[in-house]
Amino acid sequence: MRASGQLVGRVLRELRTMVEPGMTTLEVDQAAEKMIRDAGAFPTFKGYNGFPFSICASVNEQVVHGFPSEYALKEGDIFRSTWV
Repeated sequence: MRASGQLVGRVLRELRTMVEPGMTTLEVDQAAEKMIRDAGAFPTFKGYNGFPFSICASVNEQVVHGFPSEYALKEGDIFRSTWV
């Protein structure tokens, strides 16, 4: 659990530095999956009960469990990413 928690922390820190206006939430999902797999792990959300993504990606009024999409983030958007 410690190792997976440390990986989650590293990936989230990296995502915070790379997310910017114009980036789609699908691109964020793909980046997260690549970082997870490059670390020798696998995204536990992906495939769980048919969920097709590695992260949940919620923007603005979406509270939780948003699906990554082609939505391009805009300046001032509130973006949240969750995963297990």
